[in-house]
Amino acid sequence: MSPRFGRTSSPDVAVAAGEKVLASTTAADGTVLAGTRDAFYVVAAGGTRRVPWEQVEAADWDRDTDTFRLSEVGTWGEQRPVHTATLDEPGRLLELVRERVTASVVLQRHVAVAGRRGLRVIARRAPAGSGAIQWVYEYDEGVDPDDPDVREAARAALEAMRRDVGLP
Repeated sequence: MSPRFGRTSSPDVAVAAGEKVLASTTAADGTVLAGTRDAFYVVAAGGTRRVPWEQVEAADWDRDTDTFRLSEVGTWGEQRPVHTATLDEPGRLLELVRERVTASVVLQRHVAVAGRRGLRVIARRAPAGSGAIQWVYEYDEGVDPDDPDVREAARAALEAMRRDVGLP
C-alpha cells in the first residue's frame, strides 16, 4: 500500500468525528500510521490507538534503519507507551508529527536541581487551542522525583509558569 498525502480521508483509518487524515503511511508489518489536526493514530491488528498530540512525549526517525518511534507522555514509575515502526516511505507524516507536537507546547522551562541536572516543566495544550493546559514534568537522568528538594523546585517552577501564562 502506498502512502497517502493531502487532506483525503483514508479507508484504513477510522478517525474521530470532525477529523480528517492529513498524512498516513503503512509500515513494513502492515501497521497504518496516520495523523490528523488533533491526533496521531496507530492502526494495527489489535485495533486503533488514538494519541492526542499533546500526549506525545517524543518522536524520532532513524534514516539509517528506516525506524520511526513515537513515545507517549507517561506516568512516573510506569512503562511509557512507545510505538515503533519500520517505514519505507514516511511521506509527509514526519513533517506533520513535528508540526503538531511543536504546536502543542505552550511553554517549557528547565530547572536545575543538582548542577546542570534537574527537571523540565512543560505546559501543553491541544494544538487547536481547545481544552485545559496540561502540566508535565520530565526528569533528567539521575534526578529523583521523590527527593524533597526536587519536589520543591518542581512546585516553585510550576507556580511561576502558571503565573506566566495567566493562570492562578
